[in-house]
Amino acid sequence: MSLNDAAKTGTARPSEKGRGFSQHMNELSLFAAILLLYVVFGSLANGFLSFNNQINILRDAATIGIAAWAATLIIIAGEIDVSVGPMVAFISVVLAFFLQWGVPTLPAFALAIVVGAALGSIPGILRAHFDVPSFVGTLGMWSALRGTALFVTDALPVSIGRNDIVDALDRSILGVPPAAIIMLVLFAVFAFVSRKTAFGRSVFAIGGNPQAAFLSGINVARIRVALFAIAGAMAAISGILLLSRLGSGNATAASGLEFDVIAAVVVGGTALSGGRGSMLGTLLGVLVITLIGNGLVLLGINPFFQQVVRGLIIVVAVLANIQAIKRSRG
Repeated sequence: MSLNDAAKTGTARPSEKGRGFSQHMNELSLFAAILLLYVVFGSLANGFLSFNNQINILRDAATIGIAAWAATLIIIAGEIDVSVGPMVAFISVVLAFFLQWGVPTLPAFALAIVVGAALGSIPGILRAHFDVPSFVGTLGMWSALRGTALFVTDALPVSIGRNDIVDALDRSILGVPPAAIIMLVLFAVFAFVSRKTAFGRSVFAIGGNPQAAFLSGINVARIRVALFAIAGAMAAISGILLLSRLGSGNATAASGLEFDVIAAVVVGGTALSGGRGSMLGTLLGVLVITLIGNGLVLLGINPFFQQVVRGLIIVVAVLANIQAIKRSRG
């Protein structure tokens, strides 16, 4: 296989079988971890297995998952996005203002998604055309979006009043929250795109070796911009669902969401160095992170200690990733 062929298919090394095996092992381990979490929290936390709590788990998973699908592609491409939380909160505020100003609900949703994609593309442009590291670009967006949202709202919720369409987004369908349905539909779309399209293969190629991908004819700059624009659009969808859940736009909402998203992606087996990962792994990672957060709350664990647990999860997941990559190369 030539270098060009390798870049086009996202298989830059003949050790891809080893990587695939380690990825499947990671997914099986996550399945086992989810079952273990249900057994432990079901035994220790009152109400964990109740129907209402399972609905809450699905809603929380959707908040993380919708943003995590786009974050998976970004990290596979060797980049990072730390602006997710403020982006979600900012879009919820923008959408609330649109509705207050009398913009019809569905066009307001569309405008919110366009605003999210436009804002998301900014760090992508900085990365693609000015070689600004994605961490720096998205960190700048994190600060700018959070500060702007707090400034225009005085840190107060922006009420939208009665809205049947917004209310319907938080009303269960046959016991399933619409947010969970949207999350799973988007999961199917991203899983297909990542594995069955030229765009998805290009993302893997860029993460594996951006220089080789460029030499093979892949427009690296355009794909990087597109990835961050897609991430902004997904954050906007999460912002819409957040508005429907809270009944208002809130600049202080979604605090720390970016860490849960990154943790879910890394726990799911996506390599922070790029070129390796899967949507199924991220889905399982989302469930693990959501179950741990939900179970710790029901057990009455101190919220500050919950942050310690999340940090440990990220560190352990990164160490596991590094070991998996070493085994696949060996």
